[in-house]
Amino acid sequence: MSKHVLITGASRGIGAAAARLFAQEGWSVAVHYNASRAAAEQLAAELAALGVKAVPIQADVADPEQAERLVREAEEALGPLDAVVCNAGIALPQRLLTDTTADQWRRLMSVDLDGMFHTLRAAVPGLVRQKRGAIVTVSSMWGLTGGSCEAPYSAAKAGVIGLTRALAKELGPSHIRVNCVAPGVIDTAMNAHLSPEDLAALGEEAALCRIGQPREVAEAIWFLASERASFITGQVLSVDGGVII
Repeated sequence: MSKHVLITGASRGIGAAAARLFAQEGWSVAVHYNASRAAAEQLAAELAALGVKAVPIQADVADPEQAERLVREAEEALGPLDAVVCNAGIALPQRLLTDTTADQWRRLMSVDLDGMFHTLRAAVPGLVRQKRGAIVTVSSMWGLTGGSCEAPYSAAKAGVIGLTRALAKELGPSHIRVNCVAPGVIDTAMNAHLSPEDLAALGEEAALCRIGQPREVAEAIWFLASERASFITGQVLSVDGGVII
């Protein structure tokens, strides 16, 4: 029987790579997007061609009502969810904390942390009813170490880790596993503003001397959502090429 997953922020980057991998493993996929409708619809068609059910669903997860609708529509389209991957996020251009406006801080937090809270608050009751399932959150290496001129992003991603660990304890009695991946510098649109020279320099900071690819993070996400990780919960898996050792 096919398993069902909701992936937020699935229209591109790490989310799209995860959607492709889950589909290749036979999972039905709810492809969440906010603004990238064409990309989400194209991805859903690509996944459907693999013989699985895939549905694009629009929502701004920063809005609690839209996040609740997202989960409801995913459950209605696919059936009870077996996994939820919270990947939706935004970033700000690097700047000093003192150059960050209150509106910029609030918008980043509303998507990267509040959006995860809204989505999981809506999804957890269904998982608890089944007494099984997995949640995978996406943080960042900056959530572990903090990044200079990345204070809002670092704070939000550190909050994701705290939320993950707390939920692992809260949902463990219901046999629901909650884990996190913390990517390093990955070749995605979020880093497209960086020059090839900047990316190469960042890659040199990793033990593997390169930046990562979305598929490499997706592999970690799928592993933590799968039964292969059946006795793993409350953990943060760094996928950063060895930046943090």
